[in-house]
Amino acid sequence: MNKAQLIEKLHREVEGVSKKQAEKVIDVLTNTIVEELKNDREVTIAGFGTFLSRVRYSRGGVNPQNPSQRITIPEVKVAKFKTGYHLKQALKGKR
Repeated sequence: MNKAQLIEKLHREVEGVSKKQAEKVIDVLTNTIVEELKNDREVTIAGFGTFLSRVRYSRGGVNPQNPSQRITIPEVKVAKFKTGYHLKQALKGKR
């Protein structure tokens, strides 16, 4: 499912919500999650899961264009997602 399909589903499922309003809800939700992760804060949706940011530390690597050359891959902040209990149970077919 892509963003347009998600907007369409919200529009159909929630009474009184236009497509523009559904798009705004999705945009505000994603922008809020991104801002919180950029500020090293978690976003938890009970039963669904937790979005977190983690630092992937620098490490050694190999230049793919010249495999004999060693390079240092710099540290980078990455997004992680931990599934919540209800989501885990749903994926196991227990809900």
